[in-house]
Amino acid sequence: MAVSPRFDAIPDRTAVNALWLIKLRWAQVAGEAGTVLVARVAIGDGLPIGPLVALVIIGLVSNLALELHLRRGGAISERRQAVTMALDVALLTGLLYLTGGPLNPFGFLYLVQIALATVILHAAWTWTLVVLSFAGFGLLLVDHQPLPISDRTRMVGMWLALGVASAFIVHFLLRVTAALATREQELADARNLGARQERLASLATMAAGAAHELATPLGTVALVAKELERHLAGGNPALVDDARLIREQVGRCRAILDQMAGGAGAAGESLSLVTVAALLDEALTGARGEPLVVRRLAPEVAGAEVHLPARAVSQALRSLITNAQDASPPDAEVTLTAVLRADVLAIDVVDRGRGMSEELLARIGEPFFTTKQPGRGMGLGLFLARAVVESLGGAMAFDSREGQGTRVTITVPVDVEARARRRERGRGGSRATATPGSAI
Repeated sequence: MAVSPRFDAIPDRTAVNALWLIKLRWAQVAGEAGTVLVARVAIGDGLPIGPLVALVIIGLVSNLALELHLRRGGAISERRQAVTMALDVALLTGLLYLTGGPLNPFGFLYLVQIALATVILHAAWTWTLVVLSFAGFGLLLVDHQPLPISDRTRMVGMWLALGVASAFIVHFLLRVTAALATREQELADARNLGARQERLASLATMAAGAAHELATPLGTVALVAKELERHLAGGNPALVDDARLIREQVGRCRAILDQMAGGAGAAGESLSLVTVAALLDEALTGARGEPLVVRRLAPEVAGAEVHLPARAVSQALRSLITNAQDASPPDAEVTLTAVLRADVLAIDVVDRGRGMSEELLARIGEPFFTTKQPGRGMGLGLFLARAVVESLGGAMAFDSREGQGTRVTITVPVDVEARARRRERGRGGSRATATPGSAI
């Protein structure tokens, strides 16, 4: 199975709005039922309990139908949301008609519907609800059933109604706007990831072409340098060293081109089942002896199996280990640890170097940006490593302070294929639905 870049399912704006509309309506139904119950106890037989309960049940059943539709993956369009809110205005009008009409202090609740509509609906639907609310309250001025309550009770009711309406408006509008802001941030992150993947693909294409075009001249240079080294053997040591240096630099050029061409990493590699210990063994292949790399693995983690593109992930880890060795003093240790967290493998690479400032951390991972001395790096290792990890649905994080070294943490799915299937299912449902976890 070839692995391509994956993105978490991001709910659209309408789905987020539908989720919070349903939550508001549940709170509204509970509040109406509680108010009717309290009024029944306080007023007694003067309250038309039957019609009031019927109106509350209509709201409850309609919201239950909406939630079941949402859970089954159905779409709740903006029009349907507007019709639902219009129903709520009608139900509120009916409740007020049976409980004192315009003298009922809970007429404030019209404002809750209008405020929510302002946030989640387009202007045309919002103004429609404003007109409906205005007309509903106007009908109450014409006719309503009075309630036998004192002025003092009515004033206390107005005070409570103002508090309830204010709490509803502030709480739900803050939560809805926060959910929408989170969604916009997720979209921005997804766009940034897509842009990095596009740069990676362009880099790999360019490098593949360069490697193809340069393979013959580099091979020729290497061959001539080898012949020069052989002919100069026993002669001038400086010239022999120069010929050997040419061969080494040609080899380095080839290695750089190979790394760039293979930078897509997981894009063309099949998944394989390997243990965590074997994955780290592969990553340590070719690692320098100094600074020493120390592995710290619990036995249950070392023997655990992961299903991912092993070569690409081990190559990404190798880049991180090489960077950690370059940053650490020769007598220090580079620590390599791994832990399993649910369906995620987290690997830490910790060096004992000088650490990085916040300014450097902000740029780390950019292509062709490096803190190494000229000639020791091109600034591609971290960029390619991050691209591989993110293409699998994982993440890379940096924790560094000046004078305290750097910790690089990568997280990758234990089973890339299973994670991909779950995301595909989530992406299919997110066009119509959202869950609290995905929206907030």
